[in-house]
Amino acid sequence: MLTHVELWEKTIAFHGHSCPGLAIGFKAAIYAKELLGLAFSQDEELVCVAENDACGVDAISVILGCSTGKGNLLFRQRGKQAFSFFSRNTGKSVRLVFKGGNFGDISKDERREMLLNTPHNELFEVKDVPFALPEEARLFRSIPCEKCSETTAENHIRLQDGKKLCLDCHQPYSRFI
Repeated sequence: MLTHVELWEKTIAFHGHSCPGLAIGFKAAIYAKELLGLAFSQDEELVCVAENDACGVDAISVILGCSTGKGNLLFRQRGKQAFSFFSRNTGKSVRLVFKGGNFGDISKDERREMLLNTPHNELFEVKDVPFALPEEARLFRSIPCEKCSETTAENHIRLQDGKKLCLDCHQPYSRFI
């Protein structure tokens, strides 16, 4: 088992640099592990729904094994440093919301170190998750777009003028801007 320092170094190597945002995700992932008794996810037994697509999400991938390709890292864009974690094995879930903080006039490096050295419960509010556990990833048939011929997952095909079109070729209709 890796120490927290080794895990942090592995996270930096994956992300490409060390920053405060990565530290937030790192702390959230470690806290979720502790609260829910989680291990690295081999498939979809653990699900993370991130409410942002910022640096911290990479830490969650490294530490918990959540990834978009596996279907257990989902984005619910709200612009918040908030992460909901679900254990399919136990049925437990938790939402961690970063409390923010008044860092004053300190450098990014000082902010990162402050985040890494602050106890989890001082950084995050622990809340109930306000939505249901997302279903497991589904496999969809590939359908060729009748305009550009590119194959597209069936759930992203739209019917227009009797033709099956991908989202790029489909002309959406709305009377409201």
